[in-house]
Amino acid sequence: MSILIDADTRVICQGMTGRAGTHYSAAMIEYGTRVVGGVRPGKGGSRHLDLPVFDTVAQAMDETNANASMVFVPPDHAAAAMIEAIEAETPLIVALTERVPLHDMIRVRDALQETKTVLIGPNSQGILAPGLCKIGVMATGSARKGNVGIISRSASLTSEVVAQLSAAGLGQSTSVGIGGDPIHGLAMRDCFKLFLADPDTHGVVLVGEIGGREEEELAEFIAAENAGMPVVALIVGRHAPTRRRMGHSGAIIQDAVSSAEGKIRALADAGVSIAESPHLVGETMRRAMLVAA
Repeated sequence: MSILIDADTRVICQGMTGRAGTHYSAAMIEYGTRVVGGVRPGKGGSRHLDLPVFDTVAQAMDETNANASMVFVPPDHAAAAMIEAIEAETPLIVALTERVPLHDMIRVRDALQETKTVLIGPNSQGILAPGLCKIGVMATGSARKGNVGIISRSASLTSEVVAQLSAAGLGQSTSVGIGGDPIHGLAMRDCFKLFLADPDTHGVVLVGEIGGREEEELAEFIAAENAGMPVVALIVGRHAPTRRRMGHSGAIIQDAVSSAEGKIRALADAGVSIAESPHLVGETMRRAMLVAA
């Protein structure tokens, strides 16, 4: 089993006719994802990748029975695309676009209020349920179906963690790239709750980094709920200087709370096993699951 997506997920791509949208939509189709159409204003009625193209998300939803949308729209139009999908009551939106202006994301966050839509991203590598569905840009060569969930702020480290887990004989139920921007959709804590409710997820790897309070909020939840599920955390940025952005727009140390050390301390106090280096994630999770068993 997986969270948010499965073999029956039907995906449309907003921006499918662009170069990136074309490339990654084709890769998703090759993987086995059920991509059912694209959206590009002004190109409704045409076909691309042998799939129908629609002018609006609402039209695409009505015609294809899609239940997920992937946003591959340039940064200056990405917020409008997300809001259009929200207003069309799309259950799941996966926004891959990087560098969406913060003020635009405030409007997206407001649009999400009182809705049932789940937004992943922006600045996300996507979501992958190995062997079932891929929505995003991640590599899949090392992914194996299994029982470990992944919640990550980093695309490249997700690939490393997947490889480490598979090498340790641990497949993955779902990997979720929540995105590296300060304002985004699904939070670490809420993603963890989804994994807790999934009977086929037996452990979770958290890939965090400097900036924000999401890791601390998840630590507070784990400590309060006494979840019992093995959790391994890899937190990067231990040597990052303060008030200097490191890669992602959300990866910046504003104070002691947002530092790597503060996050590691909070998670360790909540009973989370800490992987000291990316190459130790697989072995750390293997041991944690043996103890839990």
